[in-house]
Amino acid sequence: MNDQFKLPQLSLQTSTEWQDYELLDTGDGMALERLGPYNLSRPEPQAIWRRALPEKTWQSADASMVHTGGEHGGYWEFNRQIKQPWVIDYKGLKSEIRLSKSRHIGVFPEQASHWDWIEDQVRSADHKLKVINLFGYTGMATAAAARAGAQVTHVDASKHAVAWASHNLDLSGLANAPVRWLVEDARKYLKREAKRKSYYDGIILDPPKFGRGPSGKVWDYFSDIAGLLELCQRVLSPNPCFICLTSYAIQASALLPHQALQESIKSLGGSVTSGELVTIEKSQGRILSHSLYSRWTVNKNSELS
Repeated sequence: MNDQFKLPQLSLQTSTEWQDYELLDTGDGMALERLGPYNLSRPEPQAIWRRALPEKTWQSADASMVHTGGEHGGYWEFNRQIKQPWVIDYKGLKSEIRLSKSRHIGVFPEQASHWDWIEDQVRSADHKLKVINLFGYTGMATAAAARAGAQVTHVDASKHAVAWASHNLDLSGLANAPVRWLVEDARKYLKREAKRKSYYDGIILDPPKFGRGPSGKVWDYFSDIAGLLELCQRVLSPNPCFICLTSYAIQASALLPHQALQESIKSLGGSVTSGELVTIEKSQGRILSHSLYSRWTVNKNSELS
């Protein structure tokens, strides 16, 4: 191998500071989780091993998601009454949990390490940061950046998700934080911002594998991620701080987003770290991988341990 090329060091990121969330057990394509006062059983295709806890423990879950096909196909079976919605807390950042026909419940607990990292980047910057959160969903990363002192623009194509994110910000005691909410296609908005010469010091992006914007424009991760990162580079300020990219539900190595991000910002220096966001089950200590991540920062020593 040519000595000038170095192999990237991929790492696993998890949070050990959750109080309202636990991955209790996994196996047979399912995950048993505690979210606040309730235990939920949800489909988890990557849990290809056998369950560690006895079947009676799984059957006693407060609610179980029955998967009927597709990303949003399914329904919940309830073993006891659940007061919906309810709120879970991560170090003061609050998220409302809602059960619907999808396995998605309004929060991705494995992203807690991102929230910590984002707050660290904002607080350690030598100036007040302007941050944009693309595909912002229910806004936990937005709340983390805002709490740390950033001025945040939150963008999502779903009006429902934006309203949910705004509510979560209020629940977190950040109703007066400088956050701008936009129901918009991420790529269209970035193009307009580039034309307006409106720049950001930090960029958070969590694109789906596949989706449609408000105007029906199709998004496909493999076809569109490189173009999206190029647009992000065009709206970076002259004194940028960080980029945080999460890649869900794709059959790829973490090397893919790592190299795509590295290529898009190679003229800026700094460092890119990549790997997987994971949770560790309580029953047997097995590691469940949820997504790929890549983080770029100008500060080579800013990674959280």
